[in-house]
Amino acid sequence: MELSIVVGNPKPRSRTLQIAEAVAERVADATGATVARTVDLCDHAADLFAWPHEGLAALNDAVAASDYLVIASPTYKAAYTGLLKAFLDRYPSNGLDGVTAFPVMTGASLVHAMAIDTQLRPVLVELGASVPTRGLFFEMSQMGHLEDVVDAWAEANLARLTRAGADA
Repeated sequence: MELSIVVGNPKPRSRTLQIAEAVAERVADATGATVARTVDLCDHAADLFAWPHEGLAALNDAVAASDYLVIASPTYKAAYTGLLKAFLDRYPSNGLDGVTAFPVMTGASLVHAMAIDTQLRPVLVELGASVPTRGLFFEMSQMGHLEDVVDAWAEANLARLTRAGADA
């Protein structure tokens, strides 16, 4: 089983990427998946609006072939970033069918925490992904407690996922 990480932060090696990697580690531990690829979209920003583009098509295909996807973005104007939007817009409806997605958003204040459910989750569902857990909204003031915050999210969400698989 493969797990992909996609991060829509315009800054390379961002804190959002660090958080996504921590979440991916917990998902991999719970599911037995292997992190197969990390797509830091800032590395592809110059190509996101080039249609067609072989490199991005290959990335889209690889992500769509994943069993699991940790998809992360900082909160910009109460939504995910344009980088992430441009990447997701390359998929047709149901283009992520068969992928189990774990949305992650970061922000300066919990006032934006609903963006994960009002902005990111609906587009993932439209693309056919299964989103079986609550997303993680990570308040950036907690960066010093990254492991504790992600562990608490994993304990509250991934055990349920594992139980659901065991009951099947």
